[in-house]
Amino acid sequence: MKAPFNFDNTYARELEGFYVPWKGAEVPAPELTKLNIKLAEELGLDVDYLQSAEGVAVLTGTHAPEGSESLAMVYAGHQFGGFSPQLGDGRALLIGEIIDTAGQRRDLQLKGSGRTPFSRGGDGKAVLGPVLREYLIAEAMHALGVPTTRALAAVTTGEKIHRNGLEPGAVLTRVAASHLRIGTFQFFAARGDTQKVKTLADYAIERHYPELKESDNKYLSLLTKVIDVQSRLVAKWVSVGFVHGVMNTDNTTISGETIDYGPCAFIDHYDPNAVFSSIDSQGRYAYMNQAAILQWNLTRFAETLLQLIEPDNSDKAIELATKELEKMPVMYQAYWLGEMRAKLGLATGQDSTLQDGDEELINSLFEILKNDHVDYTQFFRSLSKATQGDVEQVQSLFTVPENFNTWLRSWQERIESSQVAVDSIAKQMDLVNPIYIPRNHKVEFALKEASEKGNLKPFEELLVLLNQPYSEVGGKEDFASPPPEGTPQCVTYCGT
Repeated sequence: MKAPFNFDNTYARELEGFYVPWKGAEVPAPELTKLNIKLAEELGLDVDYLQSAEGVAVLTGTHAPEGSESLAMVYAGHQFGGFSPQLGDGRALLIGEIIDTAGQRRDLQLKGSGRTPFSRGGDGKAVLGPVLREYLIAEAMHALGVPTTRALAAVTTGEKIHRNGLEPGAVLTRVAASHLRIGTFQFFAARGDTQKVKTLADYAIERHYPELKESDNKYLSLLTKVIDVQSRLVAKWVSVGFVHGVMNTDNTTISGETIDYGPCAFIDHYDPNAVFSSIDSQGRYAYMNQAAILQWNLTRFAETLLQLIEPDNSDKAIELATKELEKMPVMYQAYWLGEMRAKLGLATGQDSTLQDGDEELINSLFEILKNDHVDYTQFFRSLSKATQGDVEQVQSLFTVPENFNTWLRSWQERIESSQVAVDSIAKQMDLVNPIYIPRNHKVEFALKEASEKGNLKPFEELLVLLNQPYSEVGGKEDFASPPPEGTPQCVTYCGT
């Protein structure tokens, strides 16, 4: 049977020296655990083939299909502020690039396929729980409209891997617009290899932003573009209550997609200082610190491009790059306000632009939510009913409703001033305020059942709801609720 992959591997073909050709480790008993059939069809792949023994071997990296050129990418990165000059794909393989049914180029990458030259002492393996976590969260983010890598498949390997005791080994197949990272640029810039940085920048422009080729200064324009797409991305994260948890420069993509779902989680009650990573003791990557960290990461990106921006005048290059970086907080704030105004029903009517008082109204709301530990997702979903006077549901979320009631009256007056039918506003709010998010206690239960008991039913049930986050399903109220009182704080881990 011929593998139905429409490969066109530009990274392997054009970027020699940026990777090491490699092959996945042999595994004793590969078994398909989950296949994303809808995504497979979008990619133009043969679902029957992927479910065959040969297809499953491709999804573990032990079989190289026709046209593939599997390789491990090299990159560097700042991890929690400290620079690591060489990281790279320690347990991942890019098996190739395919052109999907919409004509878009997509990477196919395996995660957990064994050791590579960049494993740094690790075993290169992954275990089922974290693989299913990435599958769940990535698909939930996609359904929420957040730019993200996708999960095509999860395959168990028949091995037992040492993590928290012995756990079932697994491999994730990840789909991305590309795996270019700020850290990829940092690897070569740190070695003073300006020619390779230029080659990489030209490749990134050609692949992601070909319109920049005609710019007066295309490398400065690349910086500006990445600032823009990443600002929009992080504003999306914050709008849905997502905490990435490991916003290292090697996890900041050039494409503007979310990548790496290790120590990540969604907030339940609103807490700007929420941290879920076991190693982020200082709160570097806390929920509301993500925009500031993004600017720091983007500054590191700018540093790699300085010799391209103005090759003969470093002072001028710094001046130009700094000017672009200084725009980032304003740019992010505009995206964030746009997201929040939509969630609050303030972006409707003939004049849907920012109104006087909108920003103050939004900021005062978050202070109230923080002080009363109100569930973030439930609040926004309940608020749409208040457009028509039904305020009991949203009021019930507050233990001290007086301050909220004052805010509510101001919000209702603002809604009325838009002169838009309230049912229309409510419908628009419900399109951007989900009912279902990956509630941490539900995720952990599903992963534990799958890993310890081989029971995938909780995972499947949760995945169905996360794929339709805005549509209420009868009998699933507990999936839309915060954890029961006394539930331990969610803690997530790197490198599992």
